[in-house]
Amino acid sequence: MIPWVQLGTAQIPNNGGELKFSQRGDEFSIRLSGIRGELMNSRVYNSEKELSTMGCAHITTKDNAHVLVGGLGMGYTLASALKSVNENSKVTVAELIPEVVEWNKGPLGNCAKNPLQDPRAIVHVGDVKELLTTNKPTYDAILLDVDNGPEGLTHSNNNWIYSLEGLQDIYKVLRPKGMLAIWSAGPDYLFTVRLKKAGYEVSTRIARARKGKGSKHTIFLAKKAT
Repeated sequence: MIPWVQLGTAQIPNNGGELKFSQRGDEFSIRLSGIRGELMNSRVYNSEKELSTMGCAHITTKDNAHVLVGGLGMGYTLASALKSVNENSKVTVAELIPEVVEWNKGPLGNCAKNPLQDPRAIVHVGDVKELLTTNKPTYDAILLDVDNGPEGLTHSNNNWIYSLEGLQDIYKVLRPKGMLAIWSAGPDYLFTVRLKKAGYEVSTRIARARKGKGSKHTIFLAKKAT
């Protein structure tokens, strides 16, 4: 069996732990120190693609659409978002950890067909919160895959996103009838309640980790009413 080779490490801000980036043949893995299992694997990405497909379904033909992707990961969410919008649109991706951006500019980028090279892609290196608190209606779709779901795992500041205050701030930066789509490792009834309290029209979908098989992940779809 081909052994794993560690290619790099990165520190998550605010004592969030250490990411370990490894390769085995044409397979890539990102793990979090102290946590069993992988955060990401280059062969398991269907639910990330579904996040974009579902979150952008209402703007596939809209001119000058603007999508915000929270979390670059292995690039699959960004790649799918770029496929979901037309040539006159743009997709901003916010990534907290600079090393993750650099990994995607290297061999890892080939897995998602190098979405960072698309001229419509704009990279914001920093906390996605910086783009979610402007109080200006900027985005037609916001796709968030920044953690394991409503309970932050890798970065404690992510908890703000899932709070009532955070959801209300995000509502303000969505354009009329905009969509907030959030990836989660599983369902969360109380989070659905918070979304509705913040003013969204809410539905949930199940997305498999691999197409037609694998773990069942939850996609929260929260639409701005006006």
